Amino acid sequence: MMPRWLPRSLRGRMLLVSSIATLVALAIAGAVIAGLLGRFVIEGLDRRLDAEVALLASTVDTDGRVDRARLAQRIGGFEVGRGWRWRIEGPDGAIGSNDFPRPAAGPPAPPAPPGAERPAPPLAGPQPWDGEADDGERLHARQLVIETRRGSVTLTAAAPRGVVRRPIVEALTPLLLALAGLGALLTIALLVQLRVALRPVRRLHDEVAAIRAGQLARVDEDQPDELRPLAAELNALAADNEAALATARGSAANLAHALKTPVAALALDLAGQSGPASQVARIDRTIRHHLARARTAAINRRSATPLLPAASDLADAIRRLHDGVAIAVAVPQGLAVAIDPQDLDELLGNLVDNAARHAAGRVSVSARGEGRMVHIEVADDGPGIPAADRARMTQPGTRLDQRGDGHGFGLSIVAELAALYGGALTLGEAPEGGLLVTLMLPAA
Repeated sequence: MMPRWLPRSLRGRMLLVSSIATLVALAIAGAVIAGLLGRFVIEGLDRRLDAEVALLASTVDTDGRVDRARLAQRIGGFEVGRGWRWRIEGPDGAIGSNDFPRPAAGPPAPPAPPGAERPAPPLAGPQPWDGEADDGERLHARQLVIETRRGSVTLTAAAPRGVVRRPIVEALTPLLLALAGLGALLTIALLVQLRVALRPVRRLHDEVAAIRAGQLARVDEDQPDELRPLAAELNALAADNEAALATARGSAANLAHALKTPVAALALDLAGQSGPASQVARIDRTIRHHLARARTAAINRRSATPLLPAASDLADAIRRLHDGVAIAVAVPQGLAVAIDPQDLDELLGNLVDNAARHAAGRVSVSARGEGRMVHIEVADDGPGIPAADRARMTQPGTRLDQRGDGHGFGLSIVAELAALYGGALTLGEAPEGGLLVTLMLPAA
């Protein structure tokens, strides 16, 4: 189960992980730079304090006495600001800053050699020392112990810890601003990278949506390595679905052709016999019911079939079958219907062939788009159908014209098939006086 705090989108997850990693990296970089900067500042302060200790040492002679005249000449360079302190402790006592604190523990002394009675000599060079003044101010000092003929002399120069903090804070302020700007640049670069990296996923999504809408038959397999297997599986799935759909459609069509014509012929033969005719009608309704269910499951509503090529090809074929009948096609270029090409051929074929058989010499096929529907009109200049008989012309087995070998199922098949796609069939009167058939189908 996915944690609630984790974003649901891949973009959000990648952005979250990268943002956390960037913040941690910037925080570590800031801490490391601050530590290095603090060390450099302390080293510079130590050199300054060591110079002061050296000046103090220059005022002490070999007997441990302080040359106060020389010290008075040089003392002005010691207390350069508030908190700077100095102190000399020797055999004659201590002199220096009045509020100079004493350290809680001085610099460590080297261990005495085994069996030695004299204390070990002090460490060479100034040693670091940190303490606290009476007012609580923290101090950083350097301390040097020198040996004279009369004893040890301790020299100490101290500075407030604020001297260390102040340049660090002043340097960290622009550093933090620079790190914040770097973080912003990294975030922008990350967003651009995510947009570029996820572009193939969006393109694959659009292609799958196009397959569902009937605009494509398969997705492009020229994908990044991570998406290429997914694209191949999607194409295999689309091919399997298409094969299953074709099998179902073929079975439904075969069953329709195998049963409809014998049942229709049997119904015509038994016309006038109420008992057998009613049973045949019941069989016909049952067959049509189950065929409609099977065909509904096999309907390919994702198809997008251009109307003009289909109408032109059918007009050419039917024109050769009915010599002397002119068939005019007026369909806008680019107009398409959401119906399988075979079903469109069956619908238009029935309508145009029926119009050509009853026309005096002219049939017209036109189409227009209205919202989400396409209106296809097939008109002829034949005798037409009386208004009272138009309603029952879409019922199975109805024939007003007994010429030819038809069984009266053409218009009923068109009406049923159009209804399966969400369309409709209406009959009216053509301007030439013949029949006007309007077929409404969903637009692609």
